[in-house]
Amino acid sequence: MRTVNLDYNATTPLDDGVREAMMPFLSGVFGNPSSVHHMGQRARAALDEARERVAAVLKANPSEIIFTSGATESCNHAILGAARLRSEKGRHIVTSAIEHHAVLHSCEYLENKENFEVSVVLPDANGRISPDSVREVIRTDTILVSLMAANNEVGTIQPVAEIGEFCANNCILFHTDAVQAFGKLSFDEISQFRADFVSLCAHKFHGPKGVGILYARSPLQPPPLIHGGAHENARRAGTENLPAIIGMAEAIERFVPNPVFPGDSLLEQTTDLLDWLDSLDGVTPRGHRTERLPNTVAFSVVGADSISLLANLDIEGICASSGSACSSGSITPSHVLSAMGVPSAEANSLIRLSLGRKTSAADLHHLRTVLPFILQSSQSRE
Repeated sequence: MRTVNLDYNATTPLDDGVREAMMPFLSGVFGNPSSVHHMGQRARAALDEARERVAAVLKANPSEIIFTSGATESCNHAILGAARLRSEKGRHIVTSAIEHHAVLHSCEYLENKENFEVSVVLPDANGRISPDSVREVIRTDTILVSLMAANNEVGTIQPVAEIGEFCANNCILFHTDAVQAFGKLSFDEISQFRADFVSLCAHKFHGPKGVGILYARSPLQPPPLIHGGAHENARRAGTENLPAIIGMAEAIERFVPNPVFPGDSLLEQTTDLLDWLDSLDGVTPRGHRTERLPNTVAFSVVGADSISLLANLDIEGICASSGSACSSGSITPSHVLSAMGVPSAEANSLIRLSLGRKTSAADLHHLRTVLPFILQSSQSRE
C-alpha cells in the first residue's frame, strides 16, 4: 500500500542533513554541559554555539533563548511565567477560543488554581481573531494576551503583529504560539511578531522531536516551571538535550529564513484542492480562504464523523488529521470549529490536510480518486 502523508502540521520527518549534524552529539560529544571537566566543557561550547546560531537567525540576543522540551512546555512557561511575573500589577489574562490546548489549559489552570481571570475571545466564521475583539476586553488589570500566529487546525493566519503592537503600547505582555508559522510563512526576525514571548517547536520544520524554544524578550525573566539546577540561566532546570538542540539549530538555519514549505507551489495546490472540495456534496471548506497557511486545507462533512473519515482515508494509505495531533482519538467536536460557530454535528467531522515539501501531484490525484467514495460511504451510514 502506498503511503500519502497529508499530515505535515502534526509533525515532519527528520531531515537527513539535520540528522547528520546531530550524530556526533549522540556518541562522541556526550558530556554534560554542566560538568567542569574537558568533556563537559566541550559539550558546553557546543550548547553555547547552538544558542548563538539560533539567536542569529531570530535576530535576538542569545540570552533571550530558552531551550525547552517542545511547544507545550514553551507555551506553559510563557503563560504561567508571565502571569506570575506580573501578578502584582493585575490578574486578568486574554486569550482566544481557538488556541492549542497547551495555551487554553494553562490559562484554565491559572483561573482555577491561582485566582486569575481569563477572557476568551471568539473568532469570526473564518477562524480569524479581530484586533478590535481583543481591545474590547482589555481592562486596567490586564497583564497578558496570548494568541497564536496561525491556527493549527484550519490554518487561518492571525493579525498578531497588530495585536502585539497594541499590547506594547498599553504595557501588556504578549505571547504568541508561532509553532505552525515557522517554516511555512516568511520570516525576517523575531520582532516581527511584536511579542514578548514566542513559542517554537523543532519537529514542525524537519527538526527532531522533544525540543523547542521559548523566546523571552530581554530583560523579562519568567520564573521557571521546572525546578532543580541552574540550567538555562536558572530559567529551566534539567540537563540540556544537546543532540536535539544541535538538530534544532541546524533546522532553524536551513528551513526558517527560506521556509522549507514551498509557499507558492503549496498555495497553488491547496487552492485547487479547496475549489475541488467546494464542489463536493456535503463538504464545506473551513478557515480563511486567503489569510491561511499555504499548506493547510480543512473541511467538514455533513452526515459523517472524523473518526470514520480518517479510518477510511488510512485504509487507502492517506495520513490526515481531525485537527491537533494532541487531540487525536477524541470524539468531541473540534473546539476550533465550535468557536467559529459551526454546528456540533459538522464540527465533529473536521478533516485537516496539511501538505509538505514532498507532496506530489500523484499524491493529490490519489486523494481526489478515493475521497468521493469515502465521503459517500461515510455519509451513507448516517
